[in-house]
Order: sequence, then structure tokens, then C-alpha cells
Amino acid sequence: MKVLLVQTPSVESINSERVYPIGIVTLGTHLIQAGHRVVLLDMNLEADAYGALKNKLLTEQPDVVGLSLRNIDPLANKTSSLIPPFIITVRMVHTILPNTLIIVGGTGFSLFPKRIMQELPEIRYGIKGEAEYGFPKLLKDLEQPGEIPGLCYREKGQVVVSPVVSDFTFEDYLVPNRDLLPPDLYRGINDYVPAFGIETKRGCPLNCAYCVYPQLQGKSMRCRKPAEVVDEMEMLQARYGLRDFHFNDPVVNLPVGHLEEICEEILRRKLQVTWTGFFRENVLDLEKVKLYEKSGCSCFSFSPDGFCQASLNVLQKNLKVSDIIKAAELTAKTEVVVIYHFMTNVPGENTETIERSKALIDQLYAIHTPKRNLGAIVLNNIRIMPGTPIEAIARSQGEIDADTDLLYPVYYNPKKYATLRYALETYHMTKNVFMWQKMEV
Repeated sequence: MKVLLVQTPSVESINSERVYPIGIVTLGTHLIQAGHRVVLLDMNLEADAYGALKNKLLTEQPDVVGLSLRNIDPLANKTSSLIPPFIITVRMVHTILPNTLIIVGGTGFSLFPKRIMQELPEIRYGIKGEAEYGFPKLLKDLEQPGEIPGLCYREKGQVVVSPVVSDFTFEDYLVPNRDLLPPDLYRGINDYVPAFGIETKRGCPLNCAYCVYPQLQGKSMRCRKPAEVVDEMEMLQARYGLRDFHFNDPVVNLPVGHLEEICEEILRRKLQVTWTGFFRENVLDLEKVKLYEKSGCSCFSFSPDGFCQASLNVLQKNLKVSDIIKAAELTAKTEVVVIYHFMTNVPGENTETIERSKALIDQLYAIHTPKRNLGAIVLNNIRIMPGTPIEAIARSQGEIDADTDLLYPVYYNPKKYATLRYALETYHMTKNVFMWQKMEV
């Protein structure tokens, strides 16, 4: 069977920071192993995305088109949505090849499978969650697929979503065949974000109040063998000349010991690479930080989210402010850039929490100014996602109601402090500019 896998638009424009779509490349690798012919298209690379899709459909004439909806919107406080271009993509496929089956998946789809399929009758099937097992099984019998975890289908005019089971094991992991989508297409396309991701684990045991990772990947952490992770990095460098990577994990340094083994393996092989990831603050120590830097860490990204203890508690971060400060003190001793992500106008915000926010900003700049390695403090309002504690809080407070459509960008941002983000951005950006210009605020 011939399958066209399409990464639908997942950024606002061709000038946005883009990433190599490891999801469809991984899935394509599994489909090839199952005996299918696979062609890939990433619409995010195309100046004329819909023209490229039309040409690919007419040229390839696939039996099945698999569409990946990775993001529903760009986040970062933006109100633009990626659902309209996705809908256009679905309708274009159906119009050009009306007899070709459309199957949809991806993290964005997995958050709203029933809603999306109800709105788009052109979609024959969807897969919620991981698809390495389910998609090949579905293609074996498209008329009577049987029981497949996460399968979304239509029955008597209704959309049915089968229970999801996060059962993929890295014993069955296939290193994505990057020849399906040549890495050269992505070389040098970003200014800040490494385009190439490496998967070292799936699952997140944390309970952050706004986050959907546990829904998407489960709470149990499934880890790849460290040597196999480095095998892949070494192969990508030798075959494609890649050396800058991002570890795609929800949290890169959990469970404790796994990242350390990867770093030690990088050093043992004397592999010249750089890598980034999102770190958990309260498991860092000086020895680990030195190991990360020595093995090529080029950016410590932290997402403590709460500026003060009250905010950390309501966001269910299971962190202390002292953990954030300790992480800053440890990383400020390195030559590595450090980035912090925080939420503003969280539930319970008041004049005291705002003053505490400014005080923490002051501390972070005081800690990092000697080496000037504080790259940025990123401030966001909370995007309300379905099934999260923040959704429940927002409903209980009347910030959203039964008519609120979470498929499109909705942020938790109560009116009283609706402009707080701008005030804090001005506060920290003043310090940032003055730090880099070696000036006193």
C-alpha cells in the first residue's frame, strides 16, 4: 500500500522556528518495515504549502494519506490558530483524491480527536496517542481493523474513541530513517532552536496543573538505553553532518541517572556534539551540571513556571523557590546559556505575589550577571488545555464556561491582572538589556 504522510502546518509562517518532524519520520520507518511504500511531505518547509501538497497528491496518487496535526496553535500568548490550515489541508486532500482514505494523528489531534472528526467528516480514521503499533495494524484491514488502542472511528453517526494504552516499548524502537526526509532540508533554518530532535524517553510522572504530557505519553517513564541514544547521535553526525540536537523529553534529567549515562557515553566516544533540553531544577547538583556542560549542553532550559511559592503550589510544580535559586547558582558558574520560563497571572495572583515575582527576577539577574549567561526569561499566560487542573480552576472561577471552545486559543488571564505579563516583561527586559550593555539599572 502506498502511504503519503504529511506534516500539516505547525508554525505560523515559513519564517518561524521549525523542527524536523521526527514523528512522521518515525512512523514512516515503521510502515516501511511493515511492507508499505511511504512518501513524506512537511508543509512547513514550503513557500506554497498547499501548492506543494497538491503536486504531491497528484504525483504520488497514494492509497492512504496520513495527516499529522502536531500543534493546535503556536502558544506563546498568541491568539492565532493552526486549526484553519489543518481543515483546509483535509479538504484539499479529499477534493483532489476523493477515494483516498484520510487518517489523522499527532499530539494536537490527540487532544481533541472527537471534536475534530465530528467537524471533518472527510477523515476516515484517527489515532489518538502513539501510532507505531496502531497505524500498521490499521492498514492490514481498513474495513475491519479490530481493536486498536486509541483508534478513532465512526459508528452509527457517532465518533468513537478507543481507550489509549501507552504501550510502545523502546525494545521495538526503530531509528527514524532520515532519508525519508533529508536533513539537509532543515540545515540552518532556525536562529535559536535546534531543528533536530532525539528521543530518549517517553512519559512524565509530574503533575503540573496546565500540562498535557501525562495525557499524551502516560505517567510511566519509558527510557531508551543510553548507548543506543548516542549510537543515533553518532550515526547522524557521520551520515548527515549533524551536531546540534534537542532532547525531546518532557524533562531531560529525569529519571536521575539516565541523562548522566548518555553524557558519559558521549564523552567516552569523544563525540563532538551540542545538545539542549528542559531540566528539572530540584535534582541538579554541581557534579551533574559540570558533566552536562562538558558533554556538550549548549542551553539549560528551565520551566519552573511559578515566580513564588504560592504560584508554584497552585501550578502543582512540587518545587520550592530555593530549588530555582539553587539551579541558577549552579548553572551561572558555566559558560552555557540559561533560559527560564514562567507563567504570569496564575490563579491567586495578588500584589504580594507580583512583588515576589520582581524579587525573583532581581535574584536571577544578580546571580547570572557576573558571567552574563542569562539568555532570556520567557513569560507566558497559561493556555487552558482540556482535562487539566487549570481547566477545572478556570471553570470554577467562571473564566470559562460550557460554551468556551478550547480547540482555539484560550488563556487563563483574569481581568484584574490581565496586563501583568507586559509589566513583568518590561521589568526583566530592562535588566536584560542593561546586563548585556554592562550598565547599572
